[in-house]
Amino acid sequence: MSAQECNQILSGSVIDFHDGIPLEGATVTVNNQTVLTNSSGAYTISGLCPVAYAFTISHEDCNSQVVTINLSNLSKKDFYLEHHYTDLEEVDIQTSGHKKTTNSQTESELTRSQLDRYNNVSIGDALQEISGVNTLTSGSTIVKPVIQGLHSSRIIMLNNGVRQEDQEWGEEHAPNLDINAFTNIKVIKGAGALEYGGNAIGGVVIAENKITTLADTVFGKTQFFASSNGRGGGVNAALNLGLTKGWGAKFQGTVKYFGDSEAPDYILSNTGHQEQSFSVGFGKTNFVQGIEGYYSFYNATQGILRASHIGNVGDLVRAINSNVPLVINDFTYDIDAPKQETQHHLAKLKGYHRFKKVGKLNLQYSFQYNNRKEFDIRRGDDRGKASLDLELFTHSLESSFLFDANDTFKKNVGFQVSYQKNTPNPDTGIRRLIPDYQKTSAGVFAITEFTLSEHLTADAGIRYDFVNINAKKFYEKDFWEERGYDTEFANLIIADETDQWLTNPDFDYGSISASGGMNYKYGAQNSFLMSVSIANRAPNPVELFSDGLHHSAAIIELGDLRFDQETAVKFSMSSEHLNFFGLGRLTLSPYISSIKDFILLEPTGIDFTIRGSFPVWEYKQTDALLYGIDIDYGIDITEQVSFKTAFSYIYGQDTTNDEPLISMPSPNFRSEIVYRKSMWDVKLVNTSVLKQQRYPDNNFESEFIENGALVTTLVDISTPPDGYSLFDLIGTYRFSVLNQSDLSLGVSITNLFDTTYRDYLNRQRFYADNTGRNFTLNINFKF
Repeated sequence: MSAQECNQILSGSVIDFHDGIPLEGATVTVNNQTVLTNSSGAYTISGLCPVAYAFTISHEDCNSQVVTINLSNLSKKDFYLEHHYTDLEEVDIQTSGHKKTTNSQTESELTRSQLDRYNNVSIGDALQEISGVNTLTSGSTIVKPVIQGLHSSRIIMLNNGVRQEDQEWGEEHAPNLDINAFTNIKVIKGAGALEYGGNAIGGVVIAENKITTLADTVFGKTQFFASSNGRGGGVNAALNLGLTKGWGAKFQGTVKYFGDSEAPDYILSNTGHQEQSFSVGFGKTNFVQGIEGYYSFYNATQGILRASHIGNVGDLVRAINSNVPLVINDFTYDIDAPKQETQHHLAKLKGYHRFKKVGKLNLQYSFQYNNRKEFDIRRGDDRGKASLDLELFTHSLESSFLFDANDTFKKNVGFQVSYQKNTPNPDTGIRRLIPDYQKTSAGVFAITEFTLSEHLTADAGIRYDFVNINAKKFYEKDFWEERGYDTEFANLIIADETDQWLTNPDFDYGSISASGGMNYKYGAQNSFLMSVSIANRAPNPVELFSDGLHHSAAIIELGDLRFDQETAVKFSMSSEHLNFFGLGRLTLSPYISSIKDFILLEPTGIDFTIRGSFPVWEYKQTDALLYGIDIDYGIDITEQVSFKTAFSYIYGQDTTNDEPLISMPSPNFRSEIVYRKSMWDVKLVNTSVLKQQRYPDNNFESEFIENGALVTTLVDISTPPDGYSLFDLIGTYRFSVLNQSDLSLGVSITNLFDTTYRDYLNRQRFYADNTGRNFTLNINFKF
């Protein structure tokens, strides 16, 4: 082609896609020519031929673009760069070392390297590393998180962006999540994260499973672990694929197999645990748009301590008052009744698109199926039949739009709708604990974040939620009248079934939640957060309708149709210092929460059924006050030695009855000292829990026949056990096989001195000690 023909000119501007601002100093390169944009973002390139060229457009802190343009019919072209791409992923080094999900809420995070130390246990166990987070347990394997004294339906758990729906209402219902499936887990303490729900009075746990966006990349890991306590182990493997044009995929799976756990002095019979899980994610992502699909499967069988299921009142009283379990068998991998089997399926499809100079639109649909079976000790033809068999189907649709073109005034608006159906198996031969029900929920929210100065940002949000619960429930006529339902809820009766009423409770709950807060950064490494929130939680179906034996909990549970929704007002602060007068890192996080119509579960006596004798626990409603403080401190003593400690205290009071709240976490300390070298590290951890001195008096007297005589005995079901102090020793050595430090060998010893203790928040503490010493070997190979 002659030189006379190569006289084409291409001009235009390089513009920030995010907010439409022209970018000065951007480079546009073609062949050997490079030009810079001026202060208006404009560029001009001359001497081009009327053919197709590949132009490379770059700017500091932007993702470069390569764009092919045919100049035979084009002379002007504007290029848009993702100038704020790095801002979206930045780490807020002035606070707690991770990118914050919210502006003014107290947050903490566990990274994948931290989670690797817990691959043989549960998410609840790992979250205890975070101050203010405790666990409510039923033995050694059924563990659920407690955030600043609140748990179960008051905590929202997000499984890779989907709100987990897995019968979380039970105090012995552990989350159906595999800790190995996630790249990181965040905890938001408090109810201010309105984007996720207005009923998260306790907080939000966000478990993320990220897909790689690096092109032409393959990496993964394989982990093997084995433990002495339970005499079992497992394997976990993950594979990440980065394909072309932003496509990526991730595959992950885990298998665990453990037998009976052991206390220092005896076997905890029938406490084995078996688990299988699998997840797969795929998607295409870039700054402008993306789509993601995700599926996870979780299946677990968990034994319930055999000694917690008793045959008669006398044995129950002796079990509670005994220092050792009444049933101690030889070690086995068999899991017999009582036990629970849970299976959870989750599938989601999510897409997003960014609009120039406006913001980002998100749209997500998810489906979940949860099947929960609880097996009691039965005989005859029903021996292998579940006593409780629930199927829970949940469909959810949600969307949000983030207006972020103006960095100083961001707005996020959205909605969520869900439909849930719970269907108990009618062929269990046991009276249903909870009925068939349908639950419809809808919520809309608006959140804003604005910058007031270089150091001060503020946020505010409001949300409206509507919940409808429509159930079909049988009530025994005597029970119906004893509760006074015959005068208050006669309109709910739809059929007379001889000695039972068939009822149709249909309840609506509407609520407004709101939050506001500020984040002030001062000096080079200090920040002060403050937030106030009001949140509402509708009673769940169990709190309303439960009426019978909860088999895996080994208690009789009674709900109440009269319950109103809870309303919580919470004020919290956090003072964070990365360098506190040269003495290390310090965070102080006090809080106070007033909850109107707080629903609690507490024991009221013993009842005898054809299944045996069980404590009776009733749901009650009262007003509550909770306040406390979480303190975190850390210091690097030398280049190799570091120390950190955390302390949590919570005061819980039933203000209506002027007595302490039941099941509040005891004051506790967690401290660790770490010695690190280039290829290895060793850590000594101490967990010290003080005796809970504040508890309600729920003791009662029981009468039963023993040796032909009537015996009256005080059943102490209230007094907390003594405090305790445990030590763990953890060491890791890293090898280089194919790549740098791609193989690590970890050894840990938990409960190093085989201490005998019982924890106040362990529902099995009435019957047995907690687990003893445990040696764990962990082999982790990354490729």
